[in-house]
Amino acid sequence: MKIHYDCEIIRGKNESKSPRKIHIIGSVGSGKTTLAKELSVILSAAHYELDNVVWERSVEGDSRRSDKEKREILKDIIDSDGWIIEGAHTNDWIEDSLLNAELIILLEPAYGIRNIRIIKRFLRQKLKMETANYRPSFRIFLNMFKWNRYFERTAKPYIFDNFSVYGHKTIIAESISDVIEYLAFIERKSEAG
Repeated sequence: MKIHYDCEIIRGKNESKSPRKIHIIGSVGSGKTTLAKELSVILSAAHYELDNVVWERSVEGDSRRSDKEKREILKDIIDSDGWIIEGAHTNDWIEDSLLNAELIILLEPAYGIRNIRIIKRFLRQKLKMETANYRPSFRIFLNMFKWNRYFERTAKPYIFDNFSVYGHKTIIAESISDVIEYLAFIERKSEAG
């Protein structure tokens, strides 16, 4: 298990039981959606994909929402009692989600693992074993590798440089099981008093 966190999370700043407002960030193939779905069930909190905030989905095709529209939709989400928001987005329009999150998770499996997951996802989508919010084309498949490389080289350093203000409520985990184990530890610690 490899998980990094600020000791303040354990020592007392986050005394409540399991957090009910979680923001998950990670690259393509990091497991964000899978983790968000699992936590949604465990914590009985709604799960939201930031891609579905960015894009207005329709049968005719997706259209990009304006920054104002994205902020309004995100505000409606974060004003609710419990939520799990996930995405690779680091733009300033997500700031309110980071501010209101009780826990921020940077999901960071190894770069090669993410590439393998991209290949598996594409094959499952083409074989209709898995659905997608987009039409899985070869162009998007190739772009996912580009986005993964961009996240590794540009977005991740940006996150470390600019999200440090949230360090007291941020964990960095390699796997979904690491996050589940961490939350179970927080729950046990809270029950023990």
